[in-house]
Amino acid sequence: MSTAALAAHRLAPHRSPEPAVAPVTTPVPVTAPRRRPRIDGATDSLPVRACSGEALGRHATPTRQRPEVEPSALRLTRRGRMLLTAVSVLIFGSAIVVLGLRVTGVLEPGPRFTHTVPVQVAPGQTLWSIAQNTNPTEDPATIVEKIADLNKLSSPADITPGETLQIPIAG
Repeated sequence: MSTAALAAHRLAPHRSPEPAVAPVTTPVPVTAPRRRPRIDGATDSLPVRACSGEALGRHATPTRQRPEVEPSALRLTRRGRMLLTAVSVLIFGSAIVVLGLRVTGVLEPGPRFTHTVPVQVAPGQTLWSIAQNTNPTEDPATIVEKIADLNKLSSPADITPGETLQIPIAG
């Protein structure tokens, strides 16, 4: 007898016994259902039975599935994306700094001086006027700095009339 037949036989009112047939399967031991502990003050326990939504007439809604995507050869993790962003910012930032310095003239090469000439300072002359007279196409501020460096002057005002200075000439 199957398990369902045994359960139906047990639930059915007692009838005349069926003819004895040798059981084909081994009988399953029947255990009493587990009882929940009784809570003090509870009047009557309610039967608890688990059932699926289909037993109640509800139909399961299909879960939303992600569209099929071909696996790519390269997957970036969060750390990888952060590193890629940081490297990109550094590269583009340094390019902007270099271009900015180029535009402002800091990275522009100054005039190339090919040789120097000795010039005697006349009364009333300044380093600025000497720079303009000797290198009219160059920036006088750059020439004044170079004259002060070549002649070891602490300031452009440290010249005296009659002094001989070495003046760089741009080529």
